[in-house]
Amino acid sequence: MTIDLKEKYKGGMVGSAIGDAIGEIAFQYPQRQVLSSILGRASEFRYTDDTAMAIGLAESIIKEGRIDQQQLGKIFSNNYQREPWRGYASGPPTIFSMVRKLGITYREAARRLFGGSGSLGNGASMRIVPVGLFFHHARDLYEHASASAEVTHAHPVGIDGAAIQARAVAQAVELDPQERFPLELFIQGLIDFARTPEIQSKMDLVKTLVTENVSPGIAADMVGRTVAAHESMPFAVYCFLRHPRSFEECLFCAILNQGDRDTLGAMACAISGAYLGLDAIPQLWRQKLEKRVHIENLASALAER
Repeated sequence: MTIDLKEKYKGGMVGSAIGDAIGEIAFQYPQRQVLSSILGRASEFRYTDDTAMAIGLAESIIKEGRIDQQQLGKIFSNNYQREPWRGYASGPPTIFSMVRKLGITYREAARRLFGGSGSLGNGASMRIVPVGLFFHHARDLYEHASASAEVTHAHPVGIDGAAIQARAVAQAVELDPQERFPLELFIQGLIDFARTPEIQSKMDLVKTLVTENVSPGIAADMVGRTVAAHESMPFAVYCFLRHPRSFEECLFCAILNQGDRDTLGAMACAISGAYLGLDAIPQLWRQKLEKRVHIENLASALAER
């Protein structure tokens, strides 16, 4: 491979964080020309809970070498207590509170949300990049992704969305960007990996949208624009597949078509960064990313673990 594996790990972690941070800015500046101007003048790109939880997941994997759900939940909870202003949805804080008050596990608390069905949101998908990187070679990648998701997302669709996102990152890590991009093989690998009809049907749709060159605006309408895993993660994959050679174009595709902009940016750019490597991310953007050195160090530690 023409790119060092560690640089791909850094690309995945930093790429996801930049997609998250710039996606958050895009809520206020949704026009590309205006957004580009703002990005040029900004002194720092601050990330949201998407990256905060990805950092926590990376820290847990580095410490344990596996997914330890209770330890992971504690890290998530501690990080939230330190920085509750990162933009967390109501689910994680509710789970953290239940664990403290009831003495139950994080997994059990997550299962009690939404009347016992658990969350099918994209929160487990947005943070999954460390799992896709660290376990990219593992035959039981789905089980690792599922274990990491269950700490906050117990619904099968929420778990499946995280697993497909992890698989996309894992496939991207193993590909050489100097060679021809295997579009058909890549997307079929994701379709075959899915375990719920909701996710599988959306990934089939993504295959059609990409092969028929359907525009991003129409694709977003067809895939969905909600925070549900099956109505957001597939569009992030679509954006990567539409622009596999350009981190910048992948990012703008993900965040400029409405929807959950920061999370779409995090998911799409995690795949793009893992595929293209760190150097494909504009240097000016990298320099402005909050806690960039720490994020890169976590990526290096994952690669060396």
